[in-house]
Amino acid sequence: MNLARRRALLFAVGGSALLTAGCMTKPLRPANADGTYCFRIGKSYRPTLTCTPVPIPSESIEADAKRFEPAPGKLTVYLVRKRWGDAKNVVRVDSGGASAVDTVPESFARWRLPAGSHRLAVTWPEGSATLDIAGAAGEVVFVEVIGSVWVWGSNYRLERGDAAESRQRAMSLRLVADVG
Repeated sequence: MNLARRRALLFAVGGSALLTAGCMTKPLRPANADGTYCFRIGKSYRPTLTCTPVPIPSESIEADAKRFEPAPGKLTVYLVRKRWGDAKNVVRVDSGGASAVDTVPESFARWRLPAGSHRLAVTWPEGSATLDIAGAAGEVVFVEVIGSVWVWGSNYRLERGDAAESRQRAMSLRLVADVG
C-alpha cells in the first residue's frame, strides 16, 4: 500500500471515530446516598445541581419502566423531559387526581392514571401551563415537558409526544418518579 492511500484510510477511520464519539450518550449519574437524584450542570469543582426533592425509584423499577408496557386497566402516561435549553428548574406536573410528579432536567416519570380525560398542569417558579389528554385503559401516552431557561426567566409547556421519538429519548434518561 502506498503512503497516500494509508494516510487517506487513517484519516477516514479517525474521522469516523471522532464523528461517532459525539453520538454516544453520557452515562447516567447514580442516585445520591439519600436516594435523591441530581442533574449536574457543568464540570467545574462547583457545578450547579438540580435535585429531586424525594428519593427516586430503584434501578429495577427503572428497567421495568423502560419497557414502556401498558398497565392493565390503567392509562399509562410517560412524562419525558429532555431539551437542550432546559437545564435548571425542578418542575412539578400534576394531574389533579394522582400524586404530583417533580421532574429535573434529563429525566422521565411514569404515571398510571384511571382511563379517561385528564388535565395535566406544569408549574415552575415563574408560571404554569396545562395540557388536556385522554386515553383508554391499556393505552400508553407520551407527554413531553418542553422548557427553556434563560437569564431573564424560564418557560415550560406540555405537548403530546410522538411515541417512537419519546421512547428513544427516554431510554437515556433517569426515572425520577413512578406513580400508580
